[in-house]
Amino acid sequence: MALILALETSTKNCSVALADGDQILAAKEESSDQYIHSEKLHLFIQEVLQWAGKKPAELSAAAVGMGPGSYTGLRIGVSAAKGLCYSLGIPLIAVNGLQLLAEEFIQLHHPESEEVILPMLDARRMEVYTAVFDHHAQMQGKIEAVVLDDDSFADLASPQIHLIGDGADKAKVVLTSERFVLHNMPYPSSKTLALLAGHKFQNQEFENVAYFEPFYLKDFIAGKPRKLL
Repeated sequence: MALILALETSTKNCSVALADGDQILAAKEESSDQYIHSEKLHLFIQEVLQWAGKKPAELSAAAVGMGPGSYTGLRIGVSAAKGLCYSLGIPLIAVNGLQLLAEEFIQLHHPESEEVILPMLDARRMEVYTAVFDHHAQMQGKIEAVVLDDDSFADLASPQIHLIGDGADKAKVVLTSERFVLHNMPYPSSKTLALLAGHKFQNQEFENVAYFEPFYLKDFIAGKPRKLL
């Protein structure tokens, strides 16, 4: 089994989890509008390891939420994960936050095959980072920055579209059709990250620690998403 420490800091939620294979040993997370990551992340890491009775030297890998999301939050999380990898000589694993949200939704709701999931991470004003996922949490197309209006996602053929993430509330204000269903799942969690990272560890899907950078989605071009499904 691989002992993996997971850090998710791409949103207002500062989240740390420790997993041994498919078992979550300990987790700590706290959300705040003040972005507490810089003061809390290393404390949470220490607490999670202590609760699980583990030492840093026992870690098999460090996993991090790679974005998109908060620039500051991502920098803090990635810097901490890379620091662990360098100091302990362990591999780095990364998963994007929209994938985490889609996986969390599927575990709870088990959508039908014709339904799709739209995880949305808040950017600014009426802008969100999003991608379309099928009922197996497989991403269709690519991650985009979208300025929401009442025509957004009009080309999606699915009879039911599930809106999740901390950008979903403002999406539902303009996406008034009954086929858009809002769910209270605002933030990606390190617990899901730790479990997905376990599978990546088995497949040796590791990042280059020296060159890895968060996915900021800087190259934003306003526009409506293309037809994906």
